[in-house]
Amino acid sequence: MRRFNHVIVRRPCKAMVEGITSGLYPGSPEYELALDQHDAYIEALKKCDVDVTILPPDEEYPDSCFVEDPAVLTEKCAIITNPGATSRNGETHSIEETIRKFYPEERIEHICDPGTLEGGDVMMCGDHFYVGRSERTNEEGIRQFADILGKYGYSCSEVKLEEVLHLKTGVNYLENNNLLVSGEFIHKPEFQNYDRYIIPDEEAYAANCIWVNGKVIVPEGYPAVLEAVQTMGYDTIVVDTSEFRKLDGGLSCLSLRF
Repeated sequence: MRRFNHVIVRRPCKAMVEGITSGLYPGSPEYELALDQHDAYIEALKKCDVDVTILPPDEEYPDSCFVEDPAVLTEKCAIITNPGATSRNGETHSIEETIRKFYPEERIEHICDPGTLEGGDVMMCGDHFYVGRSERTNEEGIRQFADILGKYGYSCSEVKLEEVLHLKTGVNYLENNNLLVSGEFIHKPEFQNYDRYIIPDEEAYAANCIWVNGKVIVPEGYPAVLEAVQTMGYDTIVVDTSEFRKLDGGLSCLSLRF
């Protein structure tokens, strides 16, 4: 089974209260509470037997704590993305500086204009990657991404999004052929061959759980999802993400796991 050794996170900046939001989850983030929740998130990751690189806050980019979007990290290569949200484009430069500590130059790839791609639209299932075509990830970005993956023996397929911000907003892979699915993803043919747990609408946010070395981190306040993940046989860790939810952010958004 795939194993993670490293995790990269970035501390929330004070400007996060001005981050991008759809308004789906009302309210403005409380910065101090977000810091406390981020501390708990880091501690949860450490319980999963990974080393955690903690980057300082970047006040220039309100959404920079969501480090998943500016890069996709695989066992064989790192791909620096080109975020579709223009206010986030500069995040790629600082994250690449850190990634260079883990990958040799020849294995660091880039998505280039006019292609756009955000890591929240990428779901890795073994050696296959599903990529959501969304407002943030376009056809050209997916084409470039597929070409890069092909160089390293990976495959890729596109999933057209109709309702959610990112692919992993509504579907997440927990290894062992298990998927959490919600909303529009329940009936998408791409995922019919997986063992799927269908999340009730009132707990749709909790589709964004993350598997880390046999444990699954689950957002606090979603009992049906927690019970389902435990029934699958996983050890679980519960973390409160209420302040990040106000910015449409979930558990996977807050880290790069590789």
